[in-house]
Amino acid sequence: MRLSQMQIDLLHRGDFSLVMMKDEYVRTFTQRGVADLYGLLTEDPAYMQGSLVADKVVGKGAASLMVLGGVREVYADVISEPALETLRKGGVLVTYKQLVPFIENRDKTGWCPVETLCRDAKTPQEALPLIADFLEKISSRSPKM
Repeated sequence: MRLSQMQIDLLHRGDFSLVMMKDEYVRTFTQRGVADLYGLLTEDPAYMQGSLVADKVVGKGAASLMVLGGVREVYADVISEPALETLRKGGVLVTYKQLVPFIENRDKTGWCPVETLCRDAKTPQEALPLIADFLEKISSRSPKM
């Protein structure tokens, strides 16, 4: 099974941030950043193993989570050079629309915070606690409903 144009089209038509397929099951996600990938890795790692992913923006943090989860193939609209290297070293097949030196933050004034955090991580395993700590800090600042 290979990543399909249908999966990429769904990513854009549904205004999703991430579309993941394993076997015949397709799941869509809408959170920003790496939150959905981290949630999958920690709560449903079996679904990630061998899955096919279409994502809008892939930085080194997202790439590290995909490698740790055992993702088989990734399509990205935009991917950073460190993310591409991480995925390739992890044995993940990658296609993309645009390759950039780094992922920018949301207001386009510098590096994405997760890209900055993971910049010096030599392995996906080194990036994981950095991402976990970042997401914990973000969630503790969010207002509770």
